[in-house]
Amino acid sequence: MTAIRIIDDGRDGYRPGACNIGPAEIRRRRATGIVGAAAAVALGAGLVAIGAPVPTRLLVAMPATVAAFGFLQARSHFCVGFALAGLRNFGPLGTTERVEDAAAHRADLVTATKLIGLSVLVGGVVAVCVALIPA
Repeated sequence: MTAIRIIDDGRDGYRPGACNIGPAEIRRRRATGIVGAAAAVALGAGLVAIGAPVPTRLLVAMPATVAAFGFLQARSHFCVGFALAGLRNFGPLGTTERVEDAAAHRADLVTATKLIGLSVLVGGVVAVCVALIPA
């Protein structure tokens, strides 16, 4: 097993596989979570209210996954998209820095994979719960 070298250049809070975004990006991810959650609640409530069939109700998985994705990234101070692109941002929105260290990028990719899987799992569980609500 190889050790992951922690890089902290003192300029920001970057920690490979643990934190690749600062306050502005965290707020953006939280906003995504809020919008996704509102859409999931609205869609789920609407589908239940009209008595939509169970397979149709499973569509709530999409906005629920978006909500989970946003909230999980905000909570973990970690952006999956940046990790996949080998980037980080602790400054204003729209500014990024490249993660040059290969071990650090690999650690970021591992975390990104976990967050993607967890978001899809949460979205699926929410969808199944909505599908099981009696009409």
